[in-house]
Amino acid sequence: MTILEREDRDFVATLTMNAPERLNALSDAMLLALQTTFDEIAEDRSVRAVILRGTGKAFCAGHDLKEMQAGRQAPDGGAAYFADLFTRCATMMQRIQSLPQPVIAQVHGIATAAGCQLVATCDLAIADDETRFGVNGVNIGLFCSTPMVALTRNINRKAAFEMLTTGRFINAREAQEVGLINRAVHADTLERDTLDLAHAIAAKLPSAVKIGKQAFYQQAQMTTADAYVYTGDVMVQNMLKDDTNEGITAFLEKRKPDWP
Repeated sequence: MTILEREDRDFVATLTMNAPERLNALSDAMLLALQTTFDEIAEDRSVRAVILRGTGKAFCAGHDLKEMQAGRQAPDGGAAYFADLFTRCATMMQRIQSLPQPVIAQVHGIATAAGCQLVATCDLAIADDETRFGVNGVNIGLFCSTPMVALTRNINRKAAFEMLTTGRFINAREAQEVGLINRAVHADTLERDTLDLAHAIAAKLPSAVKIGKQAFYQQAQMTTADAYVYTGDVMVQNMLKDDTNEGITAFLEKRKPDWP
């Protein structure tokens, strides 16, 4: 069994986390598979959008608690393993946002703790309207501090703090209202709606999307004034590209652009 399956079709790479018996937990093997595959996709010019989904009852239930408990058996009580685990997970999460291609989470069942972090990290997310989301580590005595990083960069602070301190789950409609996902849809249309979004992105000029995605995350960390200076430079670089010239010319001439 392959823990992470990949299927490429029509410029879209669909990645399926395939460990249903463990609710697609972010085990050491799953983290490695995700990191390796994202690194490969980053260099693959045939891929213009990525869909990330899970098999079985859940999208992703977070870190693998059995592996974490096994790590305690080390002489240091697991300190080195835990530090390495959270570093590897953070590296993988940041890889998603550094990819040239937008990544869409196709969510169903539950997305909890680091699984909710994964949804928050993806550039876009569509969920089955029966999905539940939580950063519920506090319920077992482990505050979701690393998932908090992604969560607080997606939703308002009071909503995030309530989820983090109470362990309360929110449904898909609430997740859409607070901005964790783009939309909630019926289970019957989840795959189609996610593919439609991926194809809409894949139809755009890849170099422009790549420039825009990078700038999106960079400017978000800047002051307003610095962001305008930075994005002004990005716009200049974008305007100087031959394909952008062709796109604007085609629009003015009321025809489709002749892009490679």
